[in-house]
Amino acid sequence: MQTTFTISTRGQGLYEFTRDVAKWVRGSGLLTLMVRHTSASLVIQENADPEVQTDLLAYFQRLVPPTTDPSMRYLTHTYEGPDDMPAHIKAAILPISLSIPVQNGRMMLGTWQGIYLFEHRDRPHDRTVAACLIEG
Repeated sequence: MQTTFTISTRGQGLYEFTRDVAKWVRGSGLLTLMVRHTSASLVIQENADPEVQTDLLAYFQRLVPPTTDPSMRYLTHTYEGPDDMPAHIKAAILPISLSIPVQNGRMMLGTWQGIYLFEHRDRPHDRTVAACLIEG
């Protein structure tokens, strides 16, 4: 089984789409998700306290600031805006694909785990995530 999910973002941040995936999966097997962009990532994170997403965003913004920050003046790929190359760096650090076991039509996520697209660009985007469930 294969499909795609489109996640509309409003700028940098984490966007949960666990429910969309949960509605689609069935049977048992291994689910693979892959974001089809070079400036966004996929993560499994806590979905109970929104401060987790706020703190993760703040951490990665400090870890890889925009190219307007003096500490980033060594970067040369800057013509798409000050958030572009930092977004590529974040996507190189964080996963762009996830594998999740599925049993009896349910993803085997922990109690507080959710699936998130991590948008690394400032402006809104429609991001596509490819999904493949290999039944077994």
